Amino acid sequence: MTSETQPPLTAEDLGRVHLVGVGGVGMSGLARLLLTRGIPTSGSELREWPQLAALKALGGTIFREHQPANLDGVDTVVYSTAIPQDHVELVTARERGLRVMHRSEALAATMVGRRSVAVAGTHGKTTTTSMITLMLQHAGLDPSFVIGGEISEVGSNAHHGSGELFVAEADESDRSFLLYNPHVAVVTNIDADHLNTYGDLQGLEDAFVEFCARVEPGGFVVTCADDPGAQRMIVRVREAGGDVVTYGTAPDADLRLTEVRSSAQGVRYVAHHEGVPLGEVHLPVPGAHLGLNSAGALLTALRLGIPAESAIEALATFPGVRRRFEFKGAEAGVRIYDEYAYHHVPIEAAMRTLREVAGDGRLIVVFQPYRMYRTRDYLTEIAAALSLADEAIIMEVFGPGEVREPGEGGVALTAAVDLPEDRKVFVPSWDDVADEVVARVREGDVVVTMGAPPISLMGDELLAALKNAGDGYVGRHNRPDGE
Repeated sequence: MTSETQPPLTAEDLGRVHLVGVGGVGMSGLARLLLTRGIPTSGSELREWPQLAALKALGGTIFREHQPANLDGVDTVVYSTAIPQDHVELVTARERGLRVMHRSEALAATMVGRRSVAVAGTHGKTTTTSMITLMLQHAGLDPSFVIGGEISEVGSNAHHGSGELFVAEADESDRSFLLYNPHVAVVTNIDADHLNTYGDLQGLEDAFVEFCARVEPGGFVVTCADDPGAQRMIVRVREAGGDVVTYGTAPDADLRLTEVRSSAQGVRYVAHHEGVPLGEVHLPVPGAHLGLNSAGALLTALRLGIPAESAIEALATFPGVRRRFEFKGAEAGVRIYDEYAYHHVPIEAAMRTLREVAGDGRLIVVFQPYRMYRTRDYLTEIAAALSLADEAIIMEVFGPGEVREPGEGGVALTAAVDLPEDRKVFVPSWDDVADEVVARVREGDVVVTMGAPPISLMGDELLAALKNAGDGYVGRHNRPDGE
């Protein structure tokens, strides 16, 4: 029997599973899904991610070092793209003849037997996936889901549900989204990114067309009528016989937004489905781009048979997603937010929304660039987006396994940010960032930590530093005497 005729692996076929680098949001979500499905799961992790405690509570075994002994009794070893192939646990797994799988392959195994909704796109995947999940839950369908972030209200990034639907974020960065055969393929937008994988924008667009072609018979594609990359994809998918429905402000969108209003209190718009008004939609989180994401989620829900009234009710309760415009807290009159944006397009969108929130206060960004190739290739664009802040604190690039030449990375990005020299600074050491922030802020300011995944841990450190700093220390850089 050839591999093409063999039935697909299910999660239960994996046996005892070990995840290398289990703490990140993608891997921890998969671990949570496996554990709640009753599959023995362990993982190794050096960094103190907040998800680890929850995995332990679910019965997972967490090793705090990487070593061959972690694989004793294991049947399947799962890794992510961030893990190098010469990692000691991957080398050991192959030496022992264990099954070794990429995270996306293991996730595909958990989807077998369900109707899957796979959400892809350069920006907005996590938010759109979360909104679709919330709508299905609100309708009582109890979907399974794996999301690249945590829905704030649900407090989880994965769940093994009793319903037939499975909602998952599909990652295009390493082509792994081409392993899925979804019932619904959602493409939020197509923008130039991950060109280290695809070579150029055409290669990236070709991959999205292939992703849509993998939709199972009877399924459909949901995408944005306003996005140029998606518009080109729509033509090609429809020419191949694909069923495509669209959303956006464009007059010909199947779900059209009109009267869009965004403020610090949230987003409101009027939705029209196939020319029929559905009424006003209210999203209680700010950002016009999030309103567009919600329209994609709403159209998906409608096509899956969710009543419009129920779906709109769910959006009105949407609490946001952790690391997506997440409010971390306030100290000394300073509000701290966290935002995952690392590509220049969502950075700019997030900065403009934060401007609305800051009001009369200043906006200070603490940015950790994500990947050397992106920082180098889009240096000008990223710097321009960061220049929308009043002050910028730039950290060193987070790029595991990448080579950084002298003068590249955070140094070059800081120099390119169009702010006065005393309003921008390169801080390469993590331990020095909190002191730099405390010295710069003053009451009424908004600080956002933004960029690569590790920066999500910085917000709590900033709040603690502000709380511990005396009144004579906070904002010392902003004093006329410089003291």
